[in-house]
Amino acid sequence: MKKGMSQSVNYRKRRRNFTETEKHKIINELISTKCTKAEIWRKYTGEEVEHGQILYWMRKLGYRVDNSGEISDIAAKNVKVQNDKSKPIRLGHVDEESFESLQLKKRIAELERQLKDAELRAIAFSTMVDIAEREYKIPIRKKYNTKP
Repeated sequence: MKKGMSQSVNYRKRRRNFTETEKHKIINELISTKCTKAEIWRKYTGEEVEHGQILYWMRKLGYRVDNSGEISDIAAKNVKVQNDKSKPIRLGHVDEESFESLQLKKRIAELERQLKDAELRAIAFSTMVDIAEREYKIPIRKKYNTKP
């Protein structure tokens, strides 16, 4: 090593990459216990500060936190916990049929809009052909009963 150059030390902490299953386990433990995010993070990583990582996972994995502090897992579990940890945990379920019916209703509305646009296009085209035949006195539409 050259004189005067300091040895560089990598101070970067090694982060553990959690699998999706482990992330769900950590989030479910947070929901089902009275522990804080910092306590859960310390338990699984040994680090003191979690820097919003658990909240990031919750958003990414489909958990929702509303303004009242309730947490719900939209994906499958839909577990709800209130801010007051002394209250019992309420378990619910996602009504998959209502979700599917909502998507179907959106799809129907989109198809109806497309149908209306197509009908308007057909009317506009027919009107344009009528005007062109009248103005230029030329037949544009095919005559179906003609012999070859």
